[in-house]
This record gives sequence, C-alpha cells and structure tokens, in this order.
Amino acid sequence: MTTPQASAAYDTDVLVVGSGPAGGSAALALATYGIRTLLVTKYGWLANTPRAHITNQRTMEVLRDLGVESEALAHGSPSHLMGDTVLCTALTGQEIGRIRSWGTGPGSATEYASKSPSQMIDLPQTYLEPILVSNAAARGAKVRFDTEFLDFTQDEDGVTARLRDRVRGDEFTVRARYLIGADGGRSAVAEQLGLPFDGRMAKAGSMNIVFKADLTRYCAHRPSVLYWVLQPGAETGGIGMGLVRMVRPWNEWLLVWGYDIEQPPPDVDEETARQIVRDLIGDPELPVEITSTSLWTVNHTYAKAYSSGRVFCAGDAVHRHPPSNGLGSNTSIQDAFNLAWKLAMVVRGEAGPALLDSYTAERAPVGRQIVDRANLSRDQFGPIFDVLGVGAGSNENAIAEGLAALRARTPEGAKKRRLLEEAIQLKNYEFNAHGVEMNQRYESGAVLPDDSAAEVWDQDQELVHRPTTRPGAKLPHAWLVDAQGERVSTLDVVGHGVFTVLTGLSGDAWEAAAHASRDELGIPLRFVRVGDDNSLDAYGEWARVSEIGEDGVLLVRPDGHVAWRRATAPDTETSARDELLEALRRLLGR
Repeated sequence: MTTPQASAAYDTDVLVVGSGPAGGSAALALATYGIRTLLVTKYGWLANTPRAHITNQRTMEVLRDLGVESEALAHGSPSHLMGDTVLCTALTGQEIGRIRSWGTGPGSATEYASKSPSQMIDLPQTYLEPILVSNAAARGAKVRFDTEFLDFTQDEDGVTARLRDRVRGDEFTVRARYLIGADGGRSAVAEQLGLPFDGRMAKAGSMNIVFKADLTRYCAHRPSVLYWVLQPGAETGGIGMGLVRMVRPWNEWLLVWGYDIEQPPPDVDEETARQIVRDLIGDPELPVEITSTSLWTVNHTYAKAYSSGRVFCAGDAVHRHPPSNGLGSNTSIQDAFNLAWKLAMVVRGEAGPALLDSYTAERAPVGRQIVDRANLSRDQFGPIFDVLGVGAGSNENAIAEGLAALRARTPEGAKKRRLLEEAIQLKNYEFNAHGVEMNQRYESGAVLPDDSAAEVWDQDQELVHRPTTRPGAKLPHAWLVDAQGERVSTLDVVGHGVFTVLTGLSGDAWEAAAHASRDELGIPLRFVRVGDDNSLDAYGEWARVSEIGEDGVLLVRPDGHVAWRRATAPDTETSARDELLEALRRLLGR
C-alpha cells in the first residue's frame, strides 16, 4: 500500500475544529493513539454553561477505554442521585407522578449493572469538557483557544484550513492530512462541506436559566436530575413543561422554559429570570443568584452523510435535536471514538483510505435514530396533558380542575388514573431507553457479517439492551478475574486503539494466527485467551454470552465492536491463519 507522505509536509495530521464533547473526545482519542492533533476553538475557554449532562453507560465505557473514567466519576453526580424524575405543579406544589429513571429503579438497576462495568452518571458539560481537553493536551494534542475557523480547501493529499487568531486579529493557514468539524449545531465546516441534511430546524423556542439556590428541602428526599413542572404557559415552545434540572445537588440548577418561536426572541433580564425560577419552584421569597441566560431552538435535523473527501463532521454538526433522552453529548463522543481509530490507522499507513467510508455508514443511522427518538420523547408528554385535560391556553384553574378530576373517587377518576399510569409508562422511552443507548449494530465495510440467522428481538429494542457477539455489535461485558484476583471486564482486555483476537482455552490455532497476521501486516494486534490466568472466566459469564465455542474466535475492533467471528476453529492452524489474515486485509482495505 502507499506510504503516507512525510509529516514535514503537514502542520498536523488531524485538525479538529471545536472543543465540545465531539471535538474534545476526538482530540483525546487521537492523541492517545499517537496522532499529531491540533484542536482549535474560537472561544477563550471551554463550556461556560452546563448544557449536556446525562452521561450514559456506553459513553462511560468510552471514557474508560481512554483512561479518564475515574476523573468523570470524581466530577459527576452518581446514578443514585439521578432519579426519580418528578412531575409536579411546582417544587412546592402537587406531585402528579414520578418516573424511576436512568436505570435506578429496582426493575432496571440489575439489568443496567449486569450489562456494563461502568455506571451512568450526571456530568455537566462544564466538567466534562475540561476532562477531555486537558487530557488531550497532556497526551500531546496542541490546543489553541481564541482561534476561529474561517474556511478550508482540500485536495488529494490534505486539507488547508484558514484560521483567525481572535487575540491578534491576523489570519493564517494550517495544513493537515484530515479535518474534523466538531463545531456544533451551526457548524461552519458542515455548511461549507455541503453535507446533505433532512429534517427541520427551529421547531420551537426555549430558554435556559442557570442559577444557584439552596433547594435541599424540596429535593433531597426525592433526589432527581429532572423536576418537570406543569404551569400555565408551559405549552408555549420548549418541551411542553417547565424543567428544573439539577447541575449540582442541591444548590446549582438549570431551568428550561419556552418562548413563541413565531415572535421576536424575548429579552430575559435578571429580574425576569428570577421570577420564572421562583414561579417554577413555588417559593416567592427564594434567594436566587442568576448565573446566565440563553436562548435555543428545538431542532429535528440529521445529516445523511458525515464526510466528503478528507473532511469529517461529528457531534451536533451532524445531529441536532432537543435534549430529551440525554443523547446529545453521548452520541457526539461516540462519533469521535468511532472515527479516531480509523483515522489513526490510515494516518499510520496500517489501513487504506476506504476504511474511512465506514464512518458515515456506521454513525449516520445512529444519528438519525437519536434525532427521531429525542423529538418523539418530547412529543410523548402529550398523553399526560390529555389525561389532565390541559393544553394550549390552559390557566391555573384548568390545571387545578384537571388534578382534581384525576384524584376523584369516582369511576371516571379511576379511569383517569389508569390512563395517567399508561402515559407515564410511555416516558420510559425517554428516561430508561437502555436499548437506544447500547444496542448499536454497525453495518459497513469495517464489519464482516457471518452466516448466522437474522437477529430476533424478544424484548423492546429501545428499552432493553441485548448483548451479542454478532459482527457489528459492541462486545458484551462479562466479569473476568486476572492473575492478582482482581475483576476485569471483557471490555478492559480489548480496545485501547488496537484490534484484538479473542478466543478461549481451546483456541491454540488463533494464537499462532494472531502472531502471523501481526507480522505479515505490520500492525499492533493483541491476543487474549479467556480462561487463562490473566482472564479467568470465574463466574462463567463469558461462557453464557460469548455465542462461540472455546475454540472459536472474535476479532474485536479498537472501538470494542466485533468485526468478525468464527464459532469454532478450522481443522488446521494454517487455515486459521489464512482466515484471520484475510479478514484483517478486508477490514483494513489491504
């Protein structure tokens, strides 16, 4: 294959535009893999508001692989403080219902805990971004703040980006092998690249109010990330209810309220913001410190392609949606994790450029799914409003009458209570969508399907995570025991930037095949034998989820997804070597 051009011809291997979850994690992964990386952002520092916050298990697994999970756990609020989601008329008012959320309920806690070595946490963006960017810099990435992306040109050999130093005011260019546009929902990179989009921008208007107030007496006994408030005016724009969101328990908060997108954007001064806060809390004398206010729009837009030539986009640049389900930063980080190992292997000359085509093939369907899911979850508040008999133009009397009818000791009241229970259960698709978060199945040139029958889903695909070793799926988690008696996850023995050949005690043929393939292709290739002293299947968990025999094999990609599998070993070591080598060549475009 063609040897990559000398590094001297480039200022950097990869230029990353944007320092949010997508850009920060791309820079972190690339630097971890030893790729020269320059991250630029037009801002003087990282996130100044705690916008994204739900950090799901798959993202925590990514952070675990990149060696920063412990920092995330140290800065995030643990899962037991994340639910119950509360529906109420004010924090001091009547409760309408509660939803056990984010896998914290007794019916889901075991399922969540058994499917991953990592726990879900609440990690506001103001804490997440410094973890990503500081570790990227510590591992060799160059980071430039106050550096604005202007435009780019690309050719067969690379990308030339024009940038502006916003401190000095001068313009300069950077030559890179590849460019990643992770510059948010108004991405200049995606716009210039001309990516094809479907959907609609600016469906409704919302405002964020970040504030500090001690709400311990209203929240500590019912810990939650989200307190949804039904009040007059909540149906205008936004999500259909007011939201009081915990940033730090129980004294730092973010409030979401709507505005009419058809009217000029409101001017939310400090006194107006303070009044909205007090109204939703239900305490007119509450001491409130307003930290910031901002406006945003509800979008339903996704890109059908994520790249063109040597330019790639990730994160909100390619999927734009409301915060329902907490999927935004998670999907952004997972975009970057998917792309980074592929770029690294191509830059190092270990894979052909065709490997990069798999990025759109794998991540665009995920982006569309989460945009549709987040918008549907937003709309699924409707049945709750219908049961209560409230909607556009409802006033305090209508809400009070709706609640009174709900609590009536009559057949009609009993019917309303049953309907409310059904409506609240529907919200599991927002607050307990474990399958949406974990069930990605990739189909691309970077996955070699086997001859197994089509996958059968015996449980709800959006609510329940179904582990499998099918090519394209994430490797299932199972606890192993190492030589020191410590528990390690199957996810800990794969990934970390390299392919892994994973077999059992009877898989001697695959060890020889792995060594031969590594030498033949000149790539790092890890060999793991489950059952030996370093990875004992002490609980029998791996035997139950592996779906292959002891002499079978899984070829696991650097991102932890299964690329190829064989249920049993062939008759000879030569055949095993030839099959593994052929699989790797096909995957790497060699």
